[in-house]
Order: sequence, then C-alpha cells, then structure tokens
Amino acid sequence: MEFQRDKYLKQLISGKDNSLVKIVTGIRRCGKSYLLFKLFKHHLLKSGVPESNIISLALDDWDSQEFCDPNRLMQYIKERLNETEGRCYILIDEVQLLDRFVEVLLSLMHNDRCDTYVTGSNSRFLSSDVVTEFRGRGDEIRLHPLSFSEYYAAFGGNKTDQVRQYSIYGGLPQVALLDDVAKKRLFLNNLFQSTYLRDVIERNKVLNDEGLEELVKILASAIGSPTNPTKIANTFKSVNNQSVSHNTISSYISHLLDAYIIQEAMRYDVKGRKYIGTNSKYYFSDIGIRNAILNFRQQEPTHIMENIIYNELVGRGYSVDVGNVETWFTNGQGKTARATLEVDFVVNNDDERIYVQSAYSMPTREKVQQEQNSLLHIKDGFRKVIITADDVAPWTTDAGVRIINYWDFLLDEKLLFS
Repeated sequence: MEFQRDKYLKQLISGKDNSLVKIVTGIRRCGKSYLLFKLFKHHLLKSGVPESNIISLALDDWDSQEFCDPNRLMQYIKERLNETEGRCYILIDEVQLLDRFVEVLLSLMHNDRCDTYVTGSNSRFLSSDVVTEFRGRGDEIRLHPLSFSEYYAAFGGNKTDQVRQYSIYGGLPQVALLDDVAKKRLFLNNLFQSTYLRDVIERNKVLNDEGLEELVKILASAIGSPTNPTKIANTFKSVNNQSVSHNTISSYISHLLDAYIIQEAMRYDVKGRKYIGTNSKYYFSDIGIRNAILNFRQQEPTHIMENIIYNELVGRGYSVDVGNVETWFTNGQGKTARATLEVDFVVNNDDERIYVQSAYSMPTREKVQQEQNSLLHIKDGFRKVIITADDVAPWTTDAGVRIINYWDFLLDEKLLFS
C-alpha cells in the first residue's frame, strides 16, 4: 500500500535547484521521511539524476550516527562530490540530530553543486526555528497527515464508512495501514504519550508534566469551542483544584502549537475587518491523536467534523480564521440589543474569500435558516457555504447560500468554489 502525496511532492519539485534549503516540517509520523527518501528520490532517479549524485543520510539510523558530527558529515559530502560530476542532491533525515546543523546547512547553500533537502523532528526543528535560523534562506514545506482524499484514494470502499473510520483514527499513515482496531488505538495512545508529549516536555523543559497533559485533555474536550488561557486556568481551578497561571497556560499552548499537535484559528471581526485578541479556537492536527488523548470517548460528530473541515482547509493552503459578526435585534421588551454571531470559518486564498459554516445535520427548513443566519448578516459579496453531513446533492438556498455535502467536499477541492 502506497500513499500518494502528490501535492507535497510537487512543492519539493518546484523548489528544485532554487538555491534554498528545502525543509520538510510537520507533526511526527505524518510521512516526512517517506516523502523525501521514497517519493522525491524516485522522482530524481526517474528524471535522470544518477544515483551516485543523490546523497541520502538518515541520521536516526544506527549506521549513520557518525555523521551527526558536522566535521565528519562535511568530509563525507566532499568525498562524494569529488567522486561525481554535476549537481548533487543531498537528502538528510532528522537533521536536528546533527550538531550545529544550521551552520552546516548554510555552508551547503554556498556550494553551487549542492541542492539540499532535510526533514526535522518537530520536537526540535520547528517552523519557528526555520524563521529564526534561516531568515528567508529556507524553503519550508509543511506536511500534514493524510487528507481524506489521500486516505480514500488508497483504500476506496463506501465513502460514509471510510469517513467514519477516518473520523475516529485520523490520517497518520502508519495508523491507516494497521488492519486491527485495537492496534490502531494502542499505536495512537503510545505515540501521544511516548513521543508527542515527551518531545514537548523535553524540548521546553516543562516541570509540570501533569499540568501539560491535563491542558491537552481540556483542549481535546473543547475542540470547536472558543477559549483563552484565562478560561483554561479557571477550569484548572474549578474542576481539578489546581492553580496554574494563565501565563503558564499560554506558554504550554505555544509549545503545543510549535510542535504542530494543535493549530489555532484566531477570531476575526468580519464587519470591522480586524482580529480580536481573545477566545481563539484550537483544533488538533490529527483527529486520531485527539481521540486517543480522550481514550476514544467524547466522539461528538459535530465537533469532530468541524476539526476535520478545518484541517482540510489548512491543508489546501488557505488561511483560516473564526468569524464574528455583530448585529442588532429587538428583544422581547422592545429594546434594541447587540448580538455577536459566529461564522465557523473565514477562508482566505489570496484575493478570494469564502465564509464556511459546518452543520452536521439540517433536517428541517428551520435548521437551515438557523445555520445560515450568521452568514446572511455578512453584506459583502463573497461566497457563503454550509457543509453538511446530510446525504444531499449541492443546492443553493433562496438567500444565495450554497449547501454542499461533507464527504463530497473532502474528496473534491473544486466543490467549494463551484
């Protein structure tokens, strides 16, 4: 079974020979090594690059440990360059294991014969590191877990059944390949505890391990709900009888974001055209990890569907925020009052914008009206869409709001714009 990661492979190919270090980042076990060593290397060979001109090193391999010494690595690369002619393609996996890796990579950039590609464990080689250390000299390719379309292309079958499986166990390739439910659950539980959580604790020298783990559980329970560090600190105090400052909570959230375990959707005032600095939403990069954190309890289909839609939009390269729309209404006493309505996602792609609402089921006209209410208070001319898990063909309400089916949306990137 082979998962085609064509979108990411094309990004690597488009950056070929551009004088920048190509840096593949993403959550652990999402397929970075496979993308670089299997798919991209195959492309190089198929395009006529001699195998002798491809220098591949997996630094987490026992046989490659000597190359974690920068002097030994540079000596080896020079020896290989002397044995070949023309451009060489250097592929390094787990580059964070290399001492002084930033200096080494910048040195390779200065050699016209070298085109360098690396992956890094998100525990030590994060997007923030790329920004800080390379200052525009690195070309980052952000790899996500399998999208549903990538997952479905490999397995096929009944779409509804496959969406259900994907909604429980997520899109990490190694999990998808396991054929036993118990093995999937055990793998995800162990991966979170032994790898993701331990990475964050060790990298950031977190002293309160239990507090960090409890925070992750709180966020997992509240996907799709607006929150902020102060609210979470109050939850610690009221539910767990623990006193954790909002500054500590904020730091923990930052660590989880840097490790790609969670992603933040900021609140955006649609009418005021500005960001609002409180009550962001947090979504998990892989829904299977989120479910494992809660021991596969709290399987609310509405919130899980919203998380998956967010991941899909981000994976397609869009900038995604949570929209707020202020409106005025007359209450039961005849007085005018202000209300804030929420739009699940404000989706931006260059000069295009789409407002998206996630609605698990809309069995009645009243429910349709309720779901499109916030969208109808937005008076600009951008497209407005509701995604529903109801088994319906695409249709448009009298108010001009487009209704599309959930799994059709996941399988067809063009549907959002059609």
